[in-house]
Amino acid sequence: MSADRSPGLDFLRADIPIYTLTFARQIPPQELLARMGADPDSVALRDETSLHDEYGDTLLDADEPVVTTGVDGAWTWAWEQGGMHGLDERILSAVSQGTEAVVLHYNEKPMYWFKYAADGDILVDFHTLGPLEPTGPAPAQLDEAMRPLGLVPGRPVPLDSVLPLAENAFGLRVTPTRDGEERWSANLLPLSG
Repeated sequence: MSADRSPGLDFLRADIPIYTLTFARQIPPQELLARMGADPDSVALRDETSLHDEYGDTLLDADEPVVTTGVDGAWTWAWEQGGMHGLDERILSAVSQGTEAVVLHYNEKPMYWFKYAADGDILVDFHTLGPLEPTGPAPAQLDEAMRPLGLVPGRPVPLDSVLPLAENAFGLRVTPTRDGEERWSANLLPLSG
């Protein structure tokens, strides 16, 4: 599949200034929220209207981000519209215990940050600021999927290659919410120092 045609994460190619998506394989939305450190009193099924009514201007809070979940195929995802909790090593380690997890972060620099973890270990970690320098105990694990997209160690990272990597290597996708559809959501508790 080419970098310009990937149906799984298409809506993320729109003008969304910042987001963090955390994906976990084969765990239910409520468990993903718990592993990410959601305030247990805030976990509920909400549609877009009730989400906006309840959280209003705090939807984009970086310290206590609001996350919405969904399930697409084998993966459950949690979308932080303003936060970066999913990138925190402690959160990602907890999310990936007994399973696999992928985190995609995008911001206006523009930059992407990609992390892949399994069983509590972050195996591959890279960002698009500067030449590609994957870190982690298995930085070459995704080479076969990365190289055809121009993701080659020591070379500049093509921004349009990160979403296709997530789609092609893991089959990740996010189906946007339909009008009136309820999804599990919550606010995450602040990260401790």
